[in-house]
Amino acid sequence: MKAAEMKVFKAALESIRSRLRGDVSAMANVALGHSRSETNGGLSNMPIHMADIGSDAYEQEFTLSLMANEEGTLEMVEEALERIRSKTYGFCEECEGVISKKRLEAIPFASLCIRCAEKMEQPHNPRPRQPR
Repeated sequence: MKAAEMKVFKAALESIRSRLRGDVSAMANVALGHSRSETNGGLSNMPIHMADIGSDAYEQEFTLSLMANEEGTLEMVEEALERIRSKTYGFCEECEGVISKKRLEAIPFASLCIRCAEKMEQPHNPRPRQPR
């Protein structure tokens, strides 16, 4: 891959990294934020309804799940930037073939070519059952 093309991918990865860091930070603030009673300053004497507590717990769990997903993507972005530094970016980690530019344009942090990615996504064929 030419140096000019590599710069474009590096800039795209750095932009994604910056956005993801901001997203993860914002989600952490939301997930670890205050409960409903703390939000209103504890001024209300009204009891908190169990449904509200359940909703808060669901929202927190959902946000933490999104955060974990974003952190995983951030890790893949960091690995792609490391591949750029080590001059192995654009080569499949499985077969060592070239990853197409179209794939890298769609997913700049891709570490596998299309063929290897499809192989990885296929479910393992379960063993056929033996008759009894």
